[in-house]
Amino acid sequence: MAPVLDITDLQVTFPTLEGRVSAVRGVGLTLEPGRVLGVVGESGSGKTVTMLATLGLLPASAEVTGSVRYKGRELLGLAPSELRKVRGSGIAMIFQDPRTSLNPVHTIGHQIVEGIRIHHPEINRKAAARRAVELLALVGIPQPEKRARDYPHQFSGGMCQRAMIAMAVANDPDVLVADEPTTALDVTIQAQILDLLRDIRQEKGVAIVLISHDLGVVAGLADEVAVMYAGRVVEQGTVDNVYEQARHPYTRGLLASIPRLTDTNRGPLVSIGGGAPSLLHLPDGCAFEPRCTHEQPKCRVEDPRLRTVGSVQAACHFAEEMGPVRT
Repeated sequence: MAPVLDITDLQVTFPTLEGRVSAVRGVGLTLEPGRVLGVVGESGSGKTVTMLATLGLLPASAEVTGSVRYKGRELLGLAPSELRKVRGSGIAMIFQDPRTSLNPVHTIGHQIVEGIRIHHPEINRKAAARRAVELLALVGIPQPEKRARDYPHQFSGGMCQRAMIAMAVANDPDVLVADEPTTALDVTIQAQILDLLRDIRQEKGVAIVLISHDLGVVAGLADEVAVMYAGRVVEQGTVDNVYEQARHPYTRGLLASIPRLTDTNRGPLVSIGGGAPSLLHLPDGCAFEPRCTHEQPKCRVEDPRLRTVGSVQAACHFAEEMGPVRT
């Protein structure tokens, strides 16, 4: 199938008083209809900036190059009026913090109605209000007729996230970008939100980009996964292949840091030493080299390219030498 979203060599740079910040460096991602792509990595790895650039939501000072194609149509350089037609109806986004994304002075129902009527002005307000109630019921909000008249502060964190999902799917988009949709929610609500996304995918056939730092969340929902580090994709493939046959030391470190019930070792949890590099002063070689346990002199001078190694793609000079992943 032709991809519904195709990102090629995306570069995002922010000019600052201290220099140029290379937030995204040559990212390439492909999403097919009805599939779920998980994008994982530490905070600051470029996950959210990549998708904000895709939707044209970065500040005007950001310098964005490369290609972003939605159903074959180039989005970069598109006139703002044309891009607004794509946002919400073609590609919708569930933002990371629902409480700061919802307008506190408008009711939940009003905000959903506004999104519907922007893209479908032929729908009158009364019909849009009925649609808003249906959407709140779809995402599991109890008493949707009553809760549509409530304000965001009257919703719990989980209900705010459900309301954001209702707003995102209001215009039946082809692509849904979910940016850390389970952050700050307890594990029970997390499971409910993931089940809801799974149901929406099955019922509406929407393709999903799931941004997360939680490998367990990605494993339970995604078909493919892209691991990002320092603004670049360092490993990608199907979830099964990446989790079982990871070839990049960063991916392997993330997997090794997950606690396992079968572990009999009572020692400290595995961690990746050091911290992510400054995007203002990136090293000449591999950005992960200062934290890598497999570093060689070549890693300090030559930045590895993403290439096919076995059943995955990995950006590591010594990917072929990696042994089995700890299970």
